[in-house]
Amino acid sequence: MDTMTENDYLIAWGLYAIAALGCLLVWMRITRWMWRWLREPLRLLVAVLLFSPTIIDPVKEKVAPAIAITALDLLFKVGNNAWRAISDLFMYSMIAFGIYLVFVAIRFPIERASNARKEQAAAAKAAARADDPEEDHPFGGAGDDRYGRPPVPSNPQRSRVEPRL
Repeated sequence: MDTMTENDYLIAWGLYAIAALGCLLVWMRITRWMWRWLREPLRLLVAVLLFSPTIIDPVKEKVAPAIAITALDLLFKVGNNAWRAISDLFMYSMIAFGIYLVFVAIRFPIERASNARKEQAAAAKAAARADDPEEDHPFGGAGDDRYGRPPVPSNPQRSRVEPRL
């Protein structure tokens, strides 16, 4: 009995999809420390490897994961679907990376403008803070200087801090 019913086929694909999603999540966790411009293409490559289907039976229109077909055909030297699976993986990779490059080309100028706005806001905030002397010293000393007299360096009252009113 070599035939799979439609229900068995869908169960197998469902189990594979759950396992592949788990592998992708683990890969995302492994690559989270990397530089962003390296991490994103690696994640995309693994997603393409895990989720790319290839046709195994054109008559019945059955598909299987391309990476699994490639591995099984190369390891056990059975079937002739390895080259078709490799070409499907390559095609899906080129499509995915092309879409990713378009996404990056759209995202890059938006992020540059956002960073420039943040830097301008930080510079304006720093300039406003430098102009306001009260902002630098919100609490005055409780020594003799609050009455207009110069503070005495050895005065023990200078260690106390009170808010200015």
